[in-house]
Amino acid sequence: MFKNVSQTGFLSILYSLDLKPLDLWERRAGNGHIKRIVDNDIQSLVLDVAGTNPNSTYLACPGNPNKTLGIRLPFLVLIVKNINKYFSFEVQILDDKRVKRRFRASNYQSTSRVKPFLCTMPMRLDEGWNQVIFDLAEFTHRAYGTKYTETLRIQVHANCRIRRIFFTDRHYKEEELPTDFKLYLPSPKFLQKSKSVCN
Repeated sequence: MFKNVSQTGFLSILYSLDLKPLDLWERRAGNGHIKRIVDNDIQSLVLDVAGTNPNSTYLACPGNPNKTLGIRLPFLVLIVKNINKYFSFEVQILDDKRVKRRFRASNYQSTSRVKPFLCTMPMRLDEGWNQVIFDLAEFTHRAYGTKYTETLRIQVHANCRIRRIFFTDRHYKEEELPTDFKLYLPSPKFLQKSKSVCN
């Protein structure tokens, strides 16, 4: 999808304020829902992904399973709200050995496990809104000893609220982010809550 697009700086694949925020995404809501609501904390439209079984309620990009994202930017950033329920996301990448690998982060696992094609790891979220930063190049090297080439697919499972999902070429501090990539909260606590997965 993005293989032939110039990839520097920031590349957004979901923004809750867009006219059609899920245009690129497949949606599955088994025993749950995926809908746009106003979040009281930030007084803004967000996507609410909720379900009794996180595995059967999710968003996946690209929506067409025969296509791939082709994103080469190594940092994945999710601005999500912790709603104190099971939540996970999964990223499929291609490494320099042309092997497809998957990384799954969840708030219901306590240990990391590395298998040949799947690495699972715990994710700790603070109360309320979080900026989750996932360094795909670092995790590919640490888990498999190979180099990250590109992101093929991403899935976000219930339960969470989503403001934006984007990729960047490096780790940006909050003050370096473009205005519409920031999440404005009533207090400056958000700046302290920005974190990388598995610190």
